[in-house]
Amino acid sequence: MKVPTEKQYMCIDLKSFFASVECVERGLDPMTAKLVVADTERKETTVCLAVTPALKKLGVKSRCRMYEIPKNLEYIVSPPRMKKYIEYSAEVYGVYLKYISKDDIHVYSIDEVFIDLTKYLPLYKMTAIELGETIRQDVYKTTGIPAAFGIGTNLYLAKVALDITAKKSPSFVGILDEESYRETLWDHKPITDFWHIGKGIAARLAEYGIYTMRALAHYPEQTLYRKLGIDAEIYIDHAWGREPTTIEDIKAYKTQKHSYGSGQILPRSYSYSEGLLIAKEMADKLCMEIFDKDLTARSMTLEIVYEGKDRDFSRGTHKFLYPTNSAKEIEDGIKKLYAKTTDTSLGVRKISIRFNNVEKQRCEQLDFFTDENKKIKENTQMKTINGIRKRYGKNSILKGRDLEKYATARERNRQIGGHKSGEV
Repeated sequence: MKVPTEKQYMCIDLKSFFASVECVERGLDPMTAKLVVADTERKETTVCLAVTPALKKLGVKSRCRMYEIPKNLEYIVSPPRMKKYIEYSAEVYGVYLKYISKDDIHVYSIDEVFIDLTKYLPLYKMTAIELGETIRQDVYKTTGIPAAFGIGTNLYLAKVALDITAKKSPSFVGILDEESYRETLWDHKPITDFWHIGKGIAARLAEYGIYTMRALAHYPEQTLYRKLGIDAEIYIDHAWGREPTTIEDIKAYKTQKHSYGSGQILPRSYSYSEGLLIAKEMADKLCMEIFDKDLTARSMTLEIVYEGKDRDFSRGTHKFLYPTNSAKEIEDGIKKLYAKTTDTSLGVRKISIRFNNVEKQRCEQLDFFTDENKKIKENTQMKTINGIRKRYGKNSILKGRDLEKYATARERNRQIGGHKSGEV
């Protein structure tokens, strides 16, 4: 078999991954069992992290809230166990490595990867579908987790073949090239089903009467550039089924500027003072993380989302005098930024903090107002705290504010990605 003249990419996704893991752990069939993964200790408004295919067939949406599930349905509710899901994901990745070099795999998320199959087809004497099916069957045999996959002549088409074509196929397999993409999906609705087109972009396109990829492909490009800016090039390419980026390009890319951040949705509407405590906790946690990695930040951005249907928000940025990872400078900064940014009359429901222009720590520049001994003492304290937390756990050393009844640091220290790790 000759090497294909066109690239052959696969995008493979583990079906309802978190829910499938919970089914496998219980000896249930992930495709027929009725199970949702959700934190039952939170309100009924909590979002389900995963829903099994059997419940989806009954109309339950994959990211619904608990109260939206029909009361007449019988189903199992499993609390999230993020550590367990990471273990399964690593095991699945091990299966991929049996067939494909890591250089030809791009991990897109915990349950989804892109694979460049091109040079492996003549090696295994298989078509792209055959090799994809072989890998999928091995994943199921090894872990019990079912998967769907899409094959495409570029990364975009492989993703669309997975997201749209495979989901409508009884075999959970989709395949697209540029020609078949235009023949079968140019008039597909809603346009938000396509990769990279969210509700915001769809609304902006709708202002010009664009509801399909066909309409987008034939719309005057100059108008699109005025409306969408430089990103218009991506949407125009995708409308025609084109995508020049390869896995090799992704792996070679080195961003010049970095940011480091986190966000937290609060369990209820927090008052101004309660929100400040949470902001301090978050800033301190991020500070210790960049300190541990020997990084510094030039500025810090805070975004506050308020309680209410309109989801009003405010945002502000604080610039440090010099790139820093000092806990004192960052706490002083977050207090000033919070006071400047936050509306005291509204309830706080979500807080996001981002450190900007994060880079490796360089020789520190001191000024006449800096007490060098205090800086050395703080640096030593932070190193000690980090060392103890690494050895005995993140909750081994806490600040007094972390013990307040509405503080969240202790609970979040036991979580992975904002969800329960599954460890006691």
